[in-house]
Amino acid sequence: MAIELDNSFTVPVPPEQAWDVLLDVERIAPCMPGASVTSVEGDEIEGQVKVKLGPLSLTYKGTAKFTDKDQAAHRISIEATGKETRGSGTASATVQANLTPGDSAGQTLVSIHTSLNVTGKPAQFGRSLLPEVSGKLIQQFATNLEAMINADSAAAAGGSAAPEAAEAGSAEARTDGASTTAAGANAAAAGAVQASSGPAASAPAAARPAAPVVKQEESLNAFKFVVVPVLKRLIPVAAVGAAIAVVVSRLRRKKS
Repeated sequence: MAIELDNSFTVPVPPEQAWDVLLDVERIAPCMPGASVTSVEGDEIEGQVKVKLGPLSLTYKGTAKFTDKDQAAHRISIEATGKETRGSGTASATVQANLTPGDSAGQTLVSIHTSLNVTGKPAQFGRSLLPEVSGKLIQQFATNLEAMINADSAAAAGGSAAPEAAEAGSAEARTDGASTTAAGANAAAAGAVQASSGPAASAPAAARPAAPVVKQEESLNAFKFVVVPVLKRLIPVAAVGAAIAVVVSRLRRKKS
């Protein structure tokens, strides 16, 4: 079954930085539920995706290759193929991503067009469900990616605080460099020791807590992406059907 999909998401960094982030496949792979990268050689990537639907678990292994990386235009093209490890189902896709400035400063809008062809059990989801599933999956990926970027930014900001404090102390000591005596040097050294033991630098950089890592979902739980949307559609229909049945039943009782 072949289908065309269009999705988009926002990255909380400008396009120039988003370009580097999105090309770091090994780094961002955990942001995609169920996905993992096993090897990267140049523009070719090998990996797998685990999908779970109730008691049914599927694992796809395959390869992806960058066919176009136009940094000036901020355009990326990828071709990917995969196959079930315990079945005959296959999947292939051609993905085109374009990066443009977002509505707010310092943001990037990533627009994705996917030409997808699947066989086997996923094809039974149907054309009406696959766009909804892909949309929710992209949203989950974007949420995880934003959390990862924010964590990296917070870690970088925390790591730069100690060097800035040390530089400030050095600049203050240099202001009287020409007339610094031995006593003055000792006082400066004492001040440096005091600064290094103060609250702003109570722990060395190596001891600072690492940035939070996005929790990798072991498998893509298709239940919440497929069954839940189906139930949302069926419940209103069932409610209308139940209401009609009640009305018909009452009319029959009145006639009798």
